[in-house]
Amino acid sequence: MDAVKTKKDNSKMIMMLLKGRTFIVLIVLLIFFSIANPNFLSFSTLTMLAKHVALYGILAIGMTFVIITSGIDLSVGSVVGLAGMIAGGMIQEGVTLTFAGVTLYFSVPVIVLFTLLLGCVIGLINGVIVTKLSVAPFIATLGTMYICRGLASLRSKGATFSNIAGNEALGNVGIKALGSSIAGIPVGAILLLVFAVVGAYLLRNIPFGWHVQAVGGNNRAAKLSGVNVDRITILVYILSGFCAAMVGLINTAQLAAAHPASGDSWEMNAIAATVLGGTSMSGGSGTILGTIVGAFVIGVINDGMTMCGVSEFWQKVIRGLVIILAVIIDQAQRKLEAKMALQVRNETN
Repeated sequence: MDAVKTKKDNSKMIMMLLKGRTFIVLIVLLIFFSIANPNFLSFSTLTMLAKHVALYGILAIGMTFVIITSGIDLSVGSVVGLAGMIAGGMIQEGVTLTFAGVTLYFSVPVIVLFTLLLGCVIGLINGVIVTKLSVAPFIATLGTMYICRGLASLRSKGATFSNIAGNEALGNVGIKALGSSIAGIPVGAILLLVFAVVGAYLLRNIPFGWHVQAVGGNNRAAKLSGVNVDRITILVYILSGFCAAMVGLINTAQLAAAHPASGDSWEMNAIAATVLGGTSMSGGSGTILGTIVGAFVIGVINDGMTMCGVSEFWQKVIRGLVIILAVIIDQAQRKLEAKMALQVRNETN
């Protein structure tokens, strides 16, 4: 009897460690990099880290909703680049109406709204392809990834929009505010907090979030219970596109320039942050808080390795290993949860 009790206690302890793994890893990484580079915890470094985490975190929040439905969105990195190019082009060159021979310039709020709408449209296209045309999410978003990256390059023939400050006479100044700081806190970090609060509320407190988890947990059961699976799936891809476009705007403002290669491979950072945060790749479960902690882990790894002089090539290898390890640990957690649930049922019977 004591052996059984000890085994159950051990299982519970292991489960607690697995659930808190991301936070534990974050603490360990902070200690390690602060020892490896004493400047790592300086105010300037932490401010830069906050800017990077804001980008990864907002992107990962949208990805969290998609992965909970058992989907994937590989297009988000390219949407970041396209959104930046569209916004940067509208500021620097305006919109030329060839047939009328005039060039229109828009205010920054209009440009921001248009860019966010573009992200939503791309997400809508992804969602429709996945649901109505029954294309696997991996293939559908892989296709839109290439399309968006190509369109970003075509927008300027591969050139950079470097003059995004705008002109007061044209009424298009202000985009740099998204890359500035308020009382030393980056605006991007403040927006991350807003997105996190709203995302957590959507996921946990309203029917939409419950339906998202139901779709990922058991698609067929969700349909039988009256959930409009196609609509929920389309909405999560729209949300992902919206988040990606927002990141494109913030990134452009932070760099004070728009480049078509911006956001390259950031979909991997978003997926890694989401999975590290405890969202199951098989769908059905995940938390926004976990995703934010995961984004901090990715940010600390990236910035820490850069400050320690680790080669960019090795950084890619390490990020790939992190993703694989995160999935392996996730699978181990699911198996242990299933085993513990079975033990409880057997004891009850």
